Amino acid sequence: MNTIIDTNFNFPGQQSLYKGKVREVYTLEDDLLLMVATDRLSAFDVVMPKGIPYKGQILNQIATKMMKDTEDIVPNWLVATPDPNVAIGKRCEPFKVEMVIRGYMSGHAAREYKQGKRWLCGVEMPEGMKENDAFPTPIITPATKAEMGDHDEDISREEILKRGIVSQEDYIILEDYTRKLFARGTEIAASRGLILVDTKYEFGKTAQGEIVLIDEIHTPDSSRYFYAEGYEERQNKEEPQKQLSKEFVRQWLISNNFQGLEGQTVPEMSDAYIQSVSERYIELYENITGENFHKADTENIQRRIENNVLAYLS
Repeated sequence: MNTIIDTNFNFPGQQSLYKGKVREVYTLEDDLLLMVATDRLSAFDVVMPKGIPYKGQILNQIATKMMKDTEDIVPNWLVATPDPNVAIGKRCEPFKVEMVIRGYMSGHAAREYKQGKRWLCGVEMPEGMKENDAFPTPIITPATKAEMGDHDEDISREEILKRGIVSQEDYIILEDYTRKLFARGTEIAASRGLILVDTKYEFGKTAQGEIVLIDEIHTPDSSRYFYAEGYEERQNKEEPQKQLSKEFVRQWLISNNFQGLEGQTVPEMSDAYIQSVSERYIELYENITGENFHKADTENIQRRIENNVLAYLS
């Protein structure tokens, strides 16, 4: 099972390299960024020891497709995709917040709600809700952007403005873009028989001062989807929803006594389990995009990426 876990390319005009949880970002001359989506798997803000075959290709291709499907309503950083695992775009200064938007009370919001909390990131959650119920209107619950190995932290709009993390003028644009993207993502999901439950968006500012969408969008790593068919029935019976997201990995880790807490050890992932995760990601890709997944050549992923990028840059 060939995977790409780590890269150390030296491209023409390369100025720096930043390694995130699952992506590696190369800064090139001419204000360009080159982003490599690796096969690393992150959960509870911890990177798992083994990679998942085709995961990087899947995330990169979903994200770039969704950017093209939303560029008419929100500008983005993307310029080209010379390789299945690579996106090249405009260099931006990222905002140090993730714009999380939730249409349904699931995941982190549901865990907080079960503990009796009714406020999340300065937003009130109504009484009498069940897990996976829809909010009356989607709520924005931002998080501070963590460095690799650190945990993202919930933060309110008021605290973001008070601490000067984002100016009020820019934050109004981020909220507007977040709602527009979520509305479009909801439409796209519905056309595939899916419900976009929650997601996160990241934004940056170009050298010209334009706010643009960066990083991934509507992928199973950044979003949670339910199957629309049977949703109401499952809610009425208080049964778990059938979902398309990385939540199945989190649940497996929780069942193996791991939630990224101090002193906990990442459970061993067998080859069979890794293969099953890869198959789930392919299922996610095909359901989210409505297209068949075509596996890229993985005989030598590093050489393939390098050759494709060099051909593009030349």
